Amino acid sequence: MKKTVCVLLAAALLLSVSTARARAAAYWGSRGDEVYRIQAKLSQYGYYSGPLDGVFGQATYDAVTWFQRRNGLKPDGVVGSATAAALGVSLGQAAAGASAPATESEAYLLARLVHGEARGEPYTGKVAVAAVVLNRVKSAAFPNTISGVIFQTGAFDCVRDGQIWLTPDAESLRAANDALAGWDPTAGCIYYYNPATATSSWIWSREVRLSIGAHSFAV
Repeated sequence: MKKTVCVLLAAALLLSVSTARARAAAYWGSRGDEVYRIQAKLSQYGYYSGPLDGVFGQATYDAVTWFQRRNGLKPDGVVGSATAAALGVSLGQAAAGASAPATESEAYLLARLVHGEARGEPYTGKVAVAAVVLNRVKSAAFPNTISGVIFQTGAFDCVRDGQIWLTPDAESLRAANDALAGWDPTAGCIYYYNPATATSSWIWSREVRLSIGAHSFAV
């Protein structure tokens, strides 16, 4: 009888753990887009410095538990509804407003744009430039593809002067990938410009939300 009770308790515990994990966005061993977005948010907030590879391993677990401790959450390393809400990540669905995944050629073109527009800028500023392109893709006011946004007439200086065709360096490639994985340091901005060199009176009318390096980011 005692053995039967123990077996039933063990089964109930396993079912409870399985159910909890099924409700969780991600936990150790998870892979995929949700993990990408979780890593990107943790990186954005300064808790994670590893690769945005969509694999929930030791580094991601450590970052999640650190984030949980600092924000009054249960430090169990599992991204459930409360932790996801604190991170600003949606569970069980694509990121809000997300468009179709970029093709390999579009991702490379985005890296070219970053290299042409943001060489010499801080890394976060490079990701921010890529994020502006992706925010435009999501906006009804702009073309709905990466290439369409980049080659829209007059949109980017590096297209006008030919620097778009320079070979992107490793950091520009990584910045483009980080933006594609969901990191948006601008929180939705659709414009950026260099106040020291901007000549358009119109761009000065936009609401600036933040500055990174030499660029102001605006809506």
